[in-house]
Amino acid sequence: MSLTDILSPSDIAAALRDCQAPDSFSPKKFFQISGMSKKSSSQLKEIFRILDNDQSGFIEEDELKYFLQRFECGARVLTTSETKTFLAAADHDGDGKIGAEGINLFTHR
Repeated sequence: MSLTDILSPSDIAAALRDCQAPDSFSPKKFFQISGMSKKSSSQLKEIFRILDNDQSGFIEEDELKYFLQRFECGARVLTTSETKTFLAAADHDGDGKIGAEGINLFTHR
């Protein structure tokens, strides 16, 4: 399964266009524009599984900086500041990684 099986390619493209400039990435806004904020819990778990590049059950800081590239190969890498802000916002237990529940923090309507 791929992200485009769950999310609209045009919504993904719009979300990526919105954060093309360095330091313009907002997880909450990205999740809204891409349509992730409208997905069910089971769909979000599948998205998380796809984004978890090493299938460890967590998205670590090293994986997180390539977050946008998981949606499109040519997308930019998140800046250090964006990566740290994203991690801090989604790492609810302070262990330095995001579990599947961390994605839910950005999807509550």
